[in-house]
Amino acid sequence: MTSWTPVRTHIDPYLRLMRLDRPIGSWLLYWPTLIAIYLAADGQPGWRILIGFALGTVLMRSAGCVANDMADRNFDAQVKRTAQRPLATGELRRRHALPLLLGLLLASASLLLLWDLKTLFWSLPALALALLYPLMKRWTYLPQVVLGAAFSWSIPMAFAAQGVSPGRSAWLLYAAALSWVVAYDTQYAMVDRDDDLRIGVRSTAILFAELDLFMIACLQALFLGGLYLLGRAAALRWPFDLALIAAALRFAWQGWCCRERQREACFAAFLDNHRVGAWIFAGVFCSYLLPLGS
Repeated sequence: MTSWTPVRTHIDPYLRLMRLDRPIGSWLLYWPTLIAIYLAADGQPGWRILIGFALGTVLMRSAGCVANDMADRNFDAQVKRTAQRPLATGELRRRHALPLLLGLLLASASLLLLWDLKTLFWSLPALALALLYPLMKRWTYLPQVVLGAAFSWSIPMAFAAQGVSPGRSAWLLYAAALSWVVAYDTQYAMVDRDDDLRIGVRSTAILFAELDLFMIACLQALFLGGLYLLGRAAALRWPFDLALIAAALRFAWQGWCCRERQREACFAAFLDNHRVGAWIFAGVFCSYLLPLGS
């Protein structure tokens, strides 16, 4: 045993509570944010906004995970995928989680000092949506829509931080990103559908029932269609169009992967959305690298 082992043993439950061992959520949150940053800055963002929003993404995603687990600790213990989460097992208690949540929110708020008051005001709906989301699965079959609204709110915030009023491009990206979040979080909810039906938790996966794959495909089509309109509005060039084709091929693979609705396959499809976000950002980034007229 090394001298660090007791320390690591102590902090490991907190790291898992924040899902720092599973960064997929932070990436899925950051890709649309990064696209918005580049659009707002016309392809030339500063390091302060890039690093500030990267840190904010990790902090707010971690805060959302802590808040979600505090609300769902009794449910999580009854779901196969979440049964080993620290609050579900009793490894941590709410009295441990609450100071962590407040610390994460305070750290996130401190990042807003990098920008003006307008960005602070734009951040308030994001905070409200993030804290409201864990309760939605008790009240409605559409918690994924609330998650999509929360995850996508960093888009108008990114424009505001650049000193640009969110306009057509911002809201096209917002609508597209919201559709994408609902699609991939429905895939995520399909993993837990049997358990959720048993314990009374609601989701779009339950609402869509046997139409789940069709509805996911429709939402993915809305995402691609919204991005196509965004590309025209923002005058993005041919690398962006290639990225849309690559994303469409990934979505086709995801649909094939989920065709038998197996837990592992649906989870693999969910994880694949990281590649979709990376391709779309690469298309935006490369579009701005090309000289005008290309």
